[in-house]
Amino acid sequence: MKTVRRLLHGEIVTAVAFVAVGFLALFMFFDLVDELQAVAKHAAQGYQLQQALLYIALKVPEHLYQLLPLSVLIGCIFVMARLAQSSEFTILRTGGLDPLRALVTLLRLGVIFVGLTFVIGDYIAPWADRQAIQVKALYQGHLTIGQTGAWLKEKQNERHFAVNVRSFDGIAHMRNVRIHEFNEAGQLLGITTAEQADIHNGQWALQQVAQKTVGLEKSSSTLKYVSQKHQELLWPTEISADMVAAALLTPDRMRTWELFKYMRHLSSNNQNSQRYEIEFWRKVFYPLSCLVMLVLALPFAYLHFRTGQIAGHVFLGVLAGISFSLLNNVFRFVGDLQNWEPWLTSAAPSLIYSAISLAAFWWMVLRR
Repeated sequence: MKTVRRLLHGEIVTAVAFVAVGFLALFMFFDLVDELQAVAKHAAQGYQLQQALLYIALKVPEHLYQLLPLSVLIGCIFVMARLAQSSEFTILRTGGLDPLRALVTLLRLGVIFVGLTFVIGDYIAPWADRQAIQVKALYQGHLTIGQTGAWLKEKQNERHFAVNVRSFDGIAHMRNVRIHEFNEAGQLLGITTAEQADIHNGQWALQQVAQKTVGLEKSSSTLKYVSQKHQELLWPTEISADMVAAALLTPDRMRTWELFKYMRHLSSNNQNSQRYEIEFWRKVFYPLSCLVMLVLALPFAYLHFRTGQIAGHVFLGVLAGISFSLLNNVFRFVGDLQNWEPWLTSAAPSLIYSAISLAAFWWMVLRR
């Protein structure tokens, strides 16, 4: 069985790599077309073709993360259909490769794809995406959102803080920061504004700071308004760079652990974390979709093919992969709107396609 396992694994890995490279080339071409417009628009700021190519290269891990399950499905369908057409799979079955053993063989390979997808999506893609944002920010300006920027909340002992960030470079540097401080009763205690700020371990280094505090005069019980200016001021906080990025960017660009911490931060400050909980569970279940794709492809090895039919079945695989991606997005948005259970919302597409795959496997293989 080692020889059979090496044969199947080698064929599938080669086919998946070929499909992934083809998809990546297509996506990189589309990115290049978009970036050529950016080069023409921001040429005066120094954004040249080499910077555009660097940006495109840094987007490759994100594209690979999105395309890997689909590539696994198409590559595996191609291999299974080709082996069935050439009767090689029939020979393997005669040699002792029963359906259950074939399923286990594919699932073993699937574990490797699951691990690869998780590493790319949780470590490589977020890092590369931050570097890509840094390249853009260097020549085209920092990240911004709307007219008011991003808002974050934090509670420190008996004080509450509402933080507004207008722009962020995706790494650690911010511009136009406003920090509103309130007491337990919701009364405003002060407003701190900073033209720039850098995020370090457990604190923000505010620069060019204007600090305004509100208090009561002891003698007259009237409001006292005090204004101070500082070149630099340190503000201790648990709001990290990833949390700021989450408020400015889509949560799918965050790492799983950072998503979990941000969910807890939102919950502890009485903010709605439904969207981030769904994304957290989606990132947990998404790598497992590679296993679903392999199970979905296995029944193709038990079909009887004529010449020229492989392309048609590969096309069906493409449609199945696209429908899985669409179903994932539909469940994500509907689950957020309807307040469905986050883990069930994220797991439902994989569970549905797993049931379909196993039903097809049972009907076409075991029942026959």
